Amino acid sequence: MLKALPLIGILVLCSILAVAVTATFWPRYEERFFELGLLGKDKTAEGYFPNNNSNLALGSQVNWYIYVQNHMVNVENVSVRVKLLNSTMKAPDDTKHEPSPFTPIVEFPLSLPDNDTLLIPFSWSILQTVSQDNSSVIKSLMINGQTFRVDVKDSNNSLFNMIFELWVFDPLSHEYEFGWESGEEFSSASLNMWFRLSSPAN
Repeated sequence: MLKALPLIGILVLCSILAVAVTATFWPRYEERFFELGLLGKDKTAEGYFPNNNSNLALGSQVNWYIYVQNHMVNVENVSVRVKLLNSTMKAPDDTKHEPSPFTPIVEFPLSLPDNDTLLIPFSWSILQTVSQDNSSVIKSLMINGQTFRVDVKDSNNSLFNMIFELWVFDPLSHEYEFGWESGEEFSSASLNMWFRLSSPAN
């Protein structure tokens, strides 16, 4: 029995060394993900609307920054797609990985190195609205100095929703998808900002 003790000690020591060596050389799982966020005019999480008032009149200048960071280990090609909705139009569902089915107003294609962050300026204002069936319809927006035609009618409460969706290029399908593979899971990211149209339609 006493002679067996050194043998047991050697086996335990070998086991510890084996675990240490395996832990050193075994590929480590690293969580892969993107960050998508929206910052206000001072590049902080505040000051999103003029005078902190989300009731916007025609021509009110709104200055945001879209925040995107890559934690996917590799260089990734992504696109931030921007959509304007009213309160009844279907918004994206990150849990079900379903984008909003409506056409983007504008999109921002990006190539992001690993662990890189980009801030995309997003300055916008409402250029034109019209009255239709006792409701207001936003007909055009100015975004980063360019005019974009839209046709979004309010839903009797003058509430609108600016949507930002993150689409990721899939090298296998050669298409952009609303989401990305993260380990054994599929993830999606979107965000939104509500505002109300305060001025009467023209």
